[in-house]
Amino acid sequence: MYQDPIIMLDFETTGLSPAAGARITEVAALRIEGGRIVDRFVSLVNCHVRVPSFITSLTGITQQMVDSAPCVSRVMPELLRFIGTDALSAHNASFDEKFLRAESRDLGLEPEHRSLICSLKLSRRVFPGLPSYKLGTLSSSLGIRFRGTAHRAEADAEVSANVLLHIGEHLRRTYGVASIDTRLLAKVGALSAAKVPDFLERELRGHG
Repeated sequence: MYQDPIIMLDFETTGLSPAAGARITEVAALRIEGGRIVDRFVSLVNCHVRVPSFITSLTGITQQMVDSAPCVSRVMPELLRFIGTDALSAHNASFDEKFLRAESRDLGLEPEHRSLICSLKLSRRVFPGLPSYKLGTLSSSLGIRFRGTAHRAEADAEVSANVLLHIGEHLRRTYGVASIDTRLLAKVGALSAAKVPDFLERELRGHG
């Protein structure tokens, strides 16, 4: 349903901001093509930092798990090769992208994804009026089941990928299009919710 591959990314981290010293503890990147997940990159990550107890309580990721994980200097180059120049997506994408850029910068690397798509913003605009757009509540509202443990990178990335596929299917059914340009999704995410229906009507209706 999407014209180009999309990489759905999810990081687990030690805190909310790399600027405040937070680091990544786990990553999952899932490649979406042809309306399904076709490949995945998943790894715990050792950034040689302390994992706060509240993070362990939330995610189940322990200090021992991180200490025995592959070093960030090995994981990040592999992750960037996996992403390549494909479009990148995440649920609350600005959060994950800032960690991607910070961890890359520390190693003298630069991400090359060509666009950023936020499944959280898209959900708010395409499915207005839902009780919550947090991943667990949103997926329940859309009839998408969690497979695995919430607040673990692979499970969260898989649910986010299914949310994005659900959005694509909804747009395809509503506007009668065979496929959707990922750049259009980025534009929708940047609009106010009130402007989205007219924008999509203009852009998609009659282009099936």
